[in-house]
Amino acid sequence: MAEGKPGKALQPIIVIKKIKKRGHGGHHGGAWKIAYADFVTAMMAFFLLMWLLSYTDPGTRAGIADYFNRPLKSLLTAGPGSAPTTAPKSLKEKLEELKKQEQKKLEELKQKMETVTEHNPKMRAFKNQIKIEITSEGLRVQIIDQKNRPMFAVGSAVLEDYTKVILDEIGKTLNNVDNPISISGHTDALQYAGGEKGYSNWELSSDRANAARRELIVGGMHENKILQVRGLSGSVPLDKKNLADPSNRRISIVVLNAETVQRLKQDGTEDPAKAAGVSEAGAPAAVPGADAAKPVQPPAK
Repeated sequence: MAEGKPGKALQPIIVIKKIKKRGHGGHHGGAWKIAYADFVTAMMAFFLLMWLLSYTDPGTRAGIADYFNRPLKSLLTAGPGSAPTTAPKSLKEKLEELKKQEQKKLEELKQKMETVTEHNPKMRAFKNQIKIEITSEGLRVQIIDQKNRPMFAVGSAVLEDYTKVILDEIGKTLNNVDNPISISGHTDALQYAGGEKGYSNWELSSDRANAARRELIVGGMHENKILQVRGLSGSVPLDKKNLADPSNRRISIVVLNAETVQRLKQDGTEDPAKAAGVSEAGAPAAVPGADAAKPVQPPAK
């Protein structure tokens, strides 16, 4: 038993320890702001990237992907501040782009020819005889006979004076593009009295196409633009219901597109089926024709 004064119990000793808090508010209080700023920046970059991807073509997207796959090489080759290089275009894409550019040039040439026809005093009187249109072969200009205004003397390849004026003006305009041209002569379906054994519509249409070729060159067209001259007789009528109609007598000048030029130069060796319709001489199996005012062979009865 513990010794002590009687009647008094021992009291426990309580120790109070005071802990001084250090000021950490300045160190941790702004850390969340930096993290939040990083998050907002990342989200902004993400949405900006998504917006850019939605407005770029596949080639540009491929270039961006290539840039991030090899950023160091891109920086070394393109230099600082340069835009990401686009992926090289395929052969098909290049051909399509060239085709669009060529189509645009032909459209511009068409508009210029129409302007010349409308506003040139030498051409205005003949605008109803000049037909200009875009076809699968290129830009086609047709000079068409009218009943009282033929382009050639009857039954011959001698150009009328006003036809020379038309061809001279067209010849100057054709030099605005580098495309070569094709010239075709057409007659109506009335035959010569001698039939096909002697001078026929095949020879006449060819002679008229060559006469037009010579006059275009006289008018200022470059000689090396001619790729093809052919006579089609009456095999491709403009008025299929009336084969003797004067409108079937015409000269057709086609500013050829690159695709047609390539096909003509291949001479059917790549795809014989396409070349089977018309021979190089331009003489498909069809009933030949001639001008209405020429001697005709009476029909068999």
